[in-house]
Amino acid sequence: MITKRIIPCLDVKDGRVVKGVNFQGLSDVNSPVELAEYYTKNGADEMVFYDITASAEGRKLFTEVLTEVASKVFIPLTVGGGINSLEDFDRVLKCGADKVSVNSGAIRNPELIRQAAEKYGNQCVVLSVDAARVDGTYRVFAKGGRENTGMDAVEWIRESVERGAGEVVLNSIDTDGVKQGFDLPMLKAVCEVVDVPVIASGGAGCIQDFVTLFQEIPTVSAGLAASIFHFGEVAIPDLKKELKKNDISVRL
Repeated sequence: MITKRIIPCLDVKDGRVVKGVNFQGLSDVNSPVELAEYYTKNGADEMVFYDITASAEGRKLFTEVLTEVASKVFIPLTVGGGINSLEDFDRVLKCGADKVSVNSGAIRNPELIRQAAEKYGNQCVVLSVDAARVDGTYRVFAKGGRENTGMDAVEWIRESVERGAGEVVLNSIDTDGVKQGFDLPMLKAVCEVVDVPVIASGGAGCIQDFVTLFQEIPTVSAGLAASIFHFGEVAIPDLKKELKKNDISVRL
């Protein structure tokens, strides 16, 4: 059985970690550097760092904070926000990222996925998708969940993996920050059409939500969460012990 990964997510705005509900109402949480150190020492398998307003504000990702975070992290680090070109990939990797997450930049230029995969390898290219239900279908949203692209989310993910994306982070806007569990129907729909690791994001509220996720969709590779880890509602070592108890393979 493939070992499941637990991934805390640092949503960074103006150099601070923030968290909202359904991508709205952001509130300050902590220093990204302090949180990165804490998670590295407390059982996280990987970490995701998103500069969440870079795309919406039309600027490049803040590299100073990222470089400091990367210096404290000794687990794989995925970084995204304002990634629009191969130069952006290069800059972020040189700051210490292991993988680069692309979202709005790939929507604008789908060939960026292919170009990056050819230059850096598929394993380096992570497709991040913010999706929500619109009239009974899953639609892709851009600019930090602010703009409905009208694109079919499942089809977009399938095409992006064909272009070379080596991993998919599926962020359900419908369940984000609500803490009622992951968006299982959306995740199942995506897992059925791709054969690369899929990371579930949006909706975790308790340990049982992760147990349910991995039991209901064994092909999901990882569970990602933010506020429940940031605010101490769930400790990663406790979560992993419970997953192990339920015969779900994790790294303790």
